[in-house]
Amino acid sequence: MALSKSDRRDRIRFRIRKTVSGTAERPRLAVYRSNKEIYAQLIDDVNGKTITAASSRDKDIDASKVNKVEAAKLVGKAIADKATKAGVETVSFDRGGYLYHGRVKSLAEGAREGGLKF
Repeated sequence: MALSKSDRRDRIRFRIRKTVSGTAERPRLAVYRSNKEIYAQLIDDVNGKTITAASSRDKDIDASKVNKVEAAKLVGKAIADKATKAGVETVSFDRGGYLYHGRVKSLAEGAREGGLKF
């Protein structure tokens, strides 16, 4: 029996989450990609708290009227800016079961350009 796309992604996501977890000093940069938007969160898994978040629905990114890959890069830069304001320099990247390609890769490159290390 063939797995659906979402079942396959869930299996990959759970496999990643077995090894990747965030702390207060090195939070997890979690990515969620819908068909239209992309979201990123910095999560401290020890305390179960979201430190900061950014998405392509934020007013400044939404107003820029760029394609989805370029919007993902802007989201990466935005999350990096918010992270440095919160005092975070290094993160562990959680691609959320998505391939490191296209919008997910663009978000990661934007975050690196913004000054995050992972």
